Amino acid sequence: MSKNILIYNSGGGLGDSIQLFPLILSLQNHFTDYDFYYLGAHENHFSNLLKEYNIKIKTLDLNLKYFGFRWWHLLFVKKNISKIGITEFDLVIDLQSKIRNTLILKRIPCINFYSPTYNFIFCSKKKNYLSRDNISETVIKNLERFFETEIAYLNYNLKHLDNIYIKEAKRLLPSEGYIGFSITQGNPYRKKSWPLDKFIKLANKVVEIKKTPVFFIEKDNQNMINQIKNNVNNVIFPELNSDLSCPALVTALSDRLDKAISIDNGIMHMIALSKTPMIVLFGPTNSKKFSPKKINTTILDSKIIYKSNNINKIKIEDVFENI
Repeated sequence: MSKNILIYNSGGGLGDSIQLFPLILSLQNHFTDYDFYYLGAHENHFSNLLKEYNIKIKTLDLNLKYFGFRWWHLLFVKKNISKIGITEFDLVIDLQSKIRNTLILKRIPCINFYSPTYNFIFCSKKKNYLSRDNISETVIKNLERFFETEIAYLNYNLKHLDNIYIKEAKRLLPSEGYIGFSITQGNPYRKKSWPLDKFIKLANKVVEIKKTPVFFIEKDNQNMINQIKNNVNNVIFPELNSDLSCPALVTALSDRLDKAISIDNGIMHMIALSKTPMIVLFGPTNSKKFSPKKINTTILDSKIIYKSNNINKIKIEDVFENI
């Protein structure tokens, strides 16, 4: 009889999924004879945009759109899961803390249930659990307490990538002295972007110290690309020169950089999977919660530096002195 672990994620962004890489890899390394399933409230990026990262996890499709965000889901969970052929899960891991979502998730039959909701009151085992912002690290630490065992923490390794992306990155960035820039935000509802004119001025400062600016911008942002091209010498847009286009290529390219500068976005998390030192700019969003957990990452948070949610308060000099 197969043993199964289910991970539920209510976040919808690429970055939300990438932040789970260490959690999934660490648990797969520890629970070697278990099958892992992913249930998302939104699209499962592991089987789509992130599939080239080779994170092997099955999709649990209950045919309930925005799972956990509609109270009527309570009525259909057991009925829909019975059609899949899984009697129960050995462990269900809830990665969010909304009571509605948790109550709906608990309708899935399981032996062990872990959730941070309401100070971990829904956990099937009562322990002195930790509450921290680093989701992968915190869940692993808490599951160690849950099962009274030690679970080795594994970061993503570029060896997981298919060699085609490593070779393409070397072709596109064959030399040294590259400084990467990620400047566009995916979520349109919060002002997380630093002004384009500041990025252009910063890129020109990079050129002055004999470094080459490399911008990660989607091909359809042609107006922005042209504006940068017209104002920065020797700038490179590597993805424009490749038939490959996916997050895995961005990560492989990031490994070719001396340093990267990014706002809080999905590309920031793609870069963070490499060993490249980073400077990350934060404004309205929570830098403790969303910033890459790397020793060689410098966080410039306008809330901390200038007591303001306005990311525009961060000066060019603040960034450049860290380059």
